[in-house]
Amino acid sequence: MNILFATSEASPFAKTGGLADVAEALPRALAGVGHNPIVFMPAYRQAMRCGQPIEPTSVDLGVTVGAKHVTGTVLRSQLRGSDVPVYLVQQDDYFDRRELYRENGRDYIDNCERFVFFCRAVLQAIDQLDLRIDVLHCNDWQTGLLPAYLCIEHASDPRYQKIASLMTIHNLAYQGCFWHWDMLLTGLDWKFFNWHEMEFHGKLNLLKTGIVFADALGTVSPRYAKEIQSPPLGCGLEGILRHRRDMLFGILNGVDYDTWNPASDTLIDTNYDASTWTTGKQECKVTLQRQVGLPVAPGTPLVGLIGRLADQKGWDLVAELMHKWSETEDVQWVILGTGEPECQTLLAELSDRHPDRVAVRLEFSDALAHRIEAGADMFLMASRYEPCGLNQMYSLKYGTVPIVHHTGGLADTIIDATDEHLDEGLANGFVMPAYDPTHLESTLMRACHMFRRQPDQWARLVEIGMRQDWSWNRSANRYSDLYHRITVAKA
Repeated sequence: MNILFATSEASPFAKTGGLADVAEALPRALAGVGHNPIVFMPAYRQAMRCGQPIEPTSVDLGVTVGAKHVTGTVLRSQLRGSDVPVYLVQQDDYFDRRELYRENGRDYIDNCERFVFFCRAVLQAIDQLDLRIDVLHCNDWQTGLLPAYLCIEHASDPRYQKIASLMTIHNLAYQGCFWHWDMLLTGLDWKFFNWHEMEFHGKLNLLKTGIVFADALGTVSPRYAKEIQSPPLGCGLEGILRHRRDMLFGILNGVDYDTWNPASDTLIDTNYDASTWTTGKQECKVTLQRQVGLPVAPGTPLVGLIGRLADQKGWDLVAELMHKWSETEDVQWVILGTGEPECQTLLAELSDRHPDRVAVRLEFSDALAHRIEAGADMFLMASRYEPCGLNQMYSLKYGTVPIVHHTGGLADTIIDATDEHLDEGLANGFVMPAYDPTHLESTLMRACHMFRRQPDQWARLVEIGMRQDWSWNRSANRYSDLYHRITVAKA
């Protein structure tokens, strides 16, 4: 099948979170099982400087956005290590900016306009590049208008009328809500601004739009597909999601082991696998401690955290525990990420106060992310909710034991290190059963106790995780089945 994967970010071109990893890995996996995927994304400043070869095409765009006629161009590249084409929509007034969606903690005020342009540009490019598309795979609110445009404006157009649309929800909390007058920017009739379709508490909601008009809906783990059909994780859209539950599918994300594999990772200093991890991880740990300025201490548990510094990720609990343990426990922490200003300030202060216990890097560095996965003993994901999560699966491969909250994709992938689960060969991490500070502390304490006092059990836990297969192959086959289902229904 010919699959157009529309996304607001994709590695290595531009990244703020896990969507970028999915947008690189899933199309490559789909190509590996016989499909013909292509990727469309904006040509951000970050993308133009990512180091990938990018070439012009002969395609010039002219798109109506509200009362304006906006021009742009299409550039071409490809995903790393593959022949999968990547088309970048270039419009410098919209996309040549310092960040992707926000600066200094504030969203760009024209985000709706920017992604109206992107969605219309994608559809125009299908025609101008003479693409034959079977499935339009949309991702998150930035692409939510695409299914609507297909249904409303192109329903009788032979080039588009048989294209099936899939809307994948990577995080329902981010919905693309804008004031009602932005409806004018979409170019769609006001009659669609109603509570059944595009309106949400008086605002235009682009994710809801995609949910309503897409032929099928996806989420990034089976458990999350169930969780979002009721409060609080339904985020106000639980009603429409329950209404569409027969076409709502949870498919767990996977890991690209070409990129995330300690046996071949070129970004770490010592490669290792499930049979050599004891020496390999110890060398990576020493290197990491030196790089981030922590004392070299092989027997001290080193806890890694990578990602967006936001409430969703559990930073209220984690910061409280770090503040307490930095005074009382022989545990080291290494944190990589950016996010809410108050969280960044708090972590920077902790690092300044306890440089021997807390190392913080308020940035995104792919190289450092790999070194943390290889060098840390444990990886903490205390998320309030987590649609899928990728780092816990990266951590398993790197022998870095995940410590997670029992929610979403974390619950689908991590089995608690009870004696029974260890005996059965199932345990691969530690699970906090409820989101509160007591459970976080007791779960992390269990992990530290096993690390220090039960080395044989710890080694068994590490090796179970390292030998598990969370690759994209399984997920790509499930997507293939879903694509087949919706294209047959569309024919």
